[in-house]
Amino acid sequence: MSYADVNGLRLWHEVHGTGRPLVLLHGGYGAVEMFAPVLPALAERRRVIGVDLQGHGRTADVDRPLRYESMADDVAALIRQLGLGETDVLGYSLGGGVALRLAIQHPELVRRLVLVSTPCRRQGWYPEVLAAMATQGERTGERMRGTPPHELYARVAPRPQDWPALWAKTGDLLRRDYDWSAEVAALVLPTLLVFADADSIPTSHVAEFFGLLGGGHRDAGWDGTDRPASRLAVLPGLTHYDILTSPALPAAVIPFLTTQVRAPA
Repeated sequence: MSYADVNGLRLWHEVHGTGRPLVLLHGGYGAVEMFAPVLPALAERRRVIGVDLQGHGRTADVDRPLRYESMADDVAALIRQLGLGETDVLGYSLGGGVALRLAIQHPELVRRLVLVSTPCRRQGWYPEVLAAMATQGERTGERMRGTPPHELYARVAPRPQDWPALWAKTGDLLRRDYDWSAEVAALVLPTLLVFADADSIPTSHVAEFFGLLGGGHRDAGWDGTDRPASRLAVLPGLTHYDILTSPALPAAVIPFLTTQVRAPA
């Protein structure tokens, strides 16, 4: 458990388990602790590297905006500094956006990609979720004091007083439009999409996203030879907010990471 100096940032990371590396990237306003319910199962089979992204958890903020692209560059620099080589990466929600940008911007560093509750374009969220994102700012952060995310931040952050600023910067990020569909369609690494059946992302976008990765276009054939390299898991009885607590998540992720997958055509 230590810091790495990357891109002018002291990036917190912690390591659990042994084996092929798996980088975990948490959701907004969170930290590595978001993965606590599923970390033991993942660390049984992998050398898990949990990262606190810019301004989150134990990683203090710096004088630059929060952007998926720059946070992806931070994670790439960490992978290189640690000498991890080609790495498996799992990102959830905001961290899923960072993981997706990492695969797009630094494809040589990512062996397999797992995206949990993550759209590939901003309009992939439900309208009411976008409306809530649009209101996030310092005032929202003040109202969130005393909640579990704030209690964690107050306990571990180098500057707990930065809590409202994190909400302001995250709100600015979440209001920015993006559409990475063309870049997703050009990806050449096996990707697993994982969603809850009552997620913040409609199933229409789930199908669209999977389709960009080659899924859902044809029957796989009796022997599975026409199966796409990428995979889709929709976990029942879960939401965007509790999907990381379910043993169904590592049960879907571990086989994808450990079994041979045909490379995309």
